[in-house]
Amino acid sequence: MADRNRPAAPTLDIRGLNVYYGSSHALQGVDLTLPGGVLSVVGRNGMGKTTLCKAIMGLVPSSGGSIRFNGQELRGRNPADIARLGIGYVPQGRRLWRSLTVDEHLKLVGSNKGAWTVERIYSTFPRLAERKGNGGGQLSGGEQQMLAIARALLLNPKLLVMDEPTEGLAPVIVAQVAEMLVRLGEEGDIDVLVIEQNIGVATRVAEKVAIMVNGRINRVTDAAQLAGDRDLQQRLLGVGRHGHEAEPDEKGAVSEEAAPRAPAKQRKLYMSNPVTPTRWSQPVPVRVLEQSARLVSDGPLAPADAAELRPLSPAGEPVVLVAGTLDTKGEELCFIRDLLKAEGLAVRLADLSTSGRHSGADIPAHQIAAFHPRGASGVFTEDRGTSIAGMTLAFERWVKSRGEIAGIISAAGSGGTAMATPAMRALPVGIPKVMISTVASSDVRKYVGASDIVMMHSVADVQGLNSITRTILANGAHALAGMVKPRLAAARKPVPADVRPAIGLTMFGVTTPAVQQITAQLKDNYDCLVFHATGIGGQSMESLVDSGLIAGVLDITTTEICDMVAGGIFPAGPDRFGAMVRRRMPYIGSVGALDMVNFGPPETVPEKYRGRLFYKHNPQVTLMRTSVAENVEMARFIGARLNEMEAPVRFYLPEGGVSALDRLGQPFHDKAADEALFRTLEETVRQTANRQLIRVPHNINDAAFADEIVRAFRALHGTSRPRASKTRR
Repeated sequence: MADRNRPAAPTLDIRGLNVYYGSSHALQGVDLTLPGGVLSVVGRNGMGKTTLCKAIMGLVPSSGGSIRFNGQELRGRNPADIARLGIGYVPQGRRLWRSLTVDEHLKLVGSNKGAWTVERIYSTFPRLAERKGNGGGQLSGGEQQMLAIARALLLNPKLLVMDEPTEGLAPVIVAQVAEMLVRLGEEGDIDVLVIEQNIGVATRVAEKVAIMVNGRINRVTDAAQLAGDRDLQQRLLGVGRHGHEAEPDEKGAVSEEAAPRAPAKQRKLYMSNPVTPTRWSQPVPVRVLEQSARLVSDGPLAPADAAELRPLSPAGEPVVLVAGTLDTKGEELCFIRDLLKAEGLAVRLADLSTSGRHSGADIPAHQIAAFHPRGASGVFTEDRGTSIAGMTLAFERWVKSRGEIAGIISAAGSGGTAMATPAMRALPVGIPKVMISTVASSDVRKYVGASDIVMMHSVADVQGLNSITRTILANGAHALAGMVKPRLAAARKPVPADVRPAIGLTMFGVTTPAVQQITAQLKDNYDCLVFHATGIGGQSMESLVDSGLIAGVLDITTTEICDMVAGGIFPAGPDRFGAMVRRRMPYIGSVGALDMVNFGPPETVPEKYRGRLFYKHNPQVTLMRTSVAENVEMARFIGARLNEMEAPVRFYLPEGGVSALDRLGQPFHDKAADEALFRTLEETVRQTANRQLIRVPHNINDAAFADEIVRAFRALHGTSRPRASKTRR
């Protein structure tokens, strides 16, 4: 962070702060200091983070302790006085005026007396300049958040307090907000307190992160340490667990909230006086009392798994899904639906609106919302960001429960795109997916992932029908119809007897000879799909495994683990190998190219790696030889995943080198590093007759190594030609 002259007192110093809501002790002696720069505060829902913000701003009374800003006590002051002292506040939920335009919002608080002016806001947030005439209610979630931040910056505060600034935003917008916070910290004119649940954002924008647990600051840790400590994240924040897993507290006990829940029992609650009585009131008839009785539930509500699952069509035939927020994009989505119906397809309209209003959709919003882990209450909240995040999760879970979706299409801005695409990614590869979006001309990796979503740029905003939107929406609808109809026709035909089962192989440039030799021996019996191990390659292969479209795996090249461990440009995700675990698929793998980390041009290599051994693969790719310590860390990760596999495992360790660059006499040959990798794997993997590590004296690209792999594959999958599946996906 930039150096600056500071007063003797820290920017923000909180000591022994207590806040009560009735008898509930929300903040329990909070101690927190922000010397300057940016400080992140993270914690699970209900830990008191928002209450902390409100206490700083004087929006809730505190019963004890102190809150000092540059040495001045804030307790007892009203919110207006606190703001005048130089504290800006970006509240959770944005809190904009729906009727005021962007320009009116900014001019209401803007002045030319400080560094932040309306003109600077428009240059920092070009999207706001484009939408300056639009009302607050006409903005997307990302645009609303930009406006809320801009409104606080125009006060030219000395301290900016931000409550969940990235909640409910699309990944692209989250990256923009994080970049802005980093820039604020580097410029040094404004100190920032960020309340954030996104661990990636919290650790990126600040050097220190405070962890809040049960109304207290549990600890303040280095951001880099928290980002790399998954155990700490799981223990204190619940990060990295599946939603259905019980989460132990710090003593190891399962929390009551995570324990299995019994179905709720319902009873009737009667009101003896439905209308406030007067001296002239007559006795209330029993019939009226019965009609006014309401049902209440004793105990928790039923889980989302018990949500009603209605068939999408009477006969169960495949249907095309048109999904989106009908309260804001109804005209456009109905236009797409009508075009698909004209193509002779069975179409269903799914409403992803979070307004709670009735839309007349085939699948109404409340039916989808019931699939949230907390039911509809997890979707229809008073906060727009929370509602969007809730509907995103509910829609993904709803889609996973369906088996009759033949295709899906949506049209939206950034928020709607973020809601629809996770559900699209949950569908098997091969089912047509079209996303018409305002953000399709930018980086769409976070929307598409390893799936086969077709992203179409809407050109004009998806806001009403006009000559441009009609054309683009029609192109998207006809494109989806063109993909769906041949698939439906093919599904009615018998599968040809000569269809070869598909298998997946991972390859890198330095393991190409190995994969080519293996493919040559198997191609007559198998459809060999080769995946380039560049991060997304491994994800794509595992996505096909999860979809049931791959019958076997030859995971020869696991190099993506190197970049995950050392911060290279082609990293695997934390779920690497997870598909084989879930599908209980026989697994054959090796340590291909675990001798190298990938970076861009030489000048992009992180400073901490200066002095390491490098190899210039081409002007755009620089390879770094992995160290003994990195090989130990990689082996522990791989070994732990292999231990989770229940199907047969054959994992090969080529003692002659793990890549073409690791042969004797080649630049990356390092016997000590390879031996650390092999030895740690042997120490980590629980070997059985079913789960074996196999050392061979060959280099990974030797013909003898390929022969070993093919023999193992045929032993696990049969030597004769496997039969193709009788069903199509």
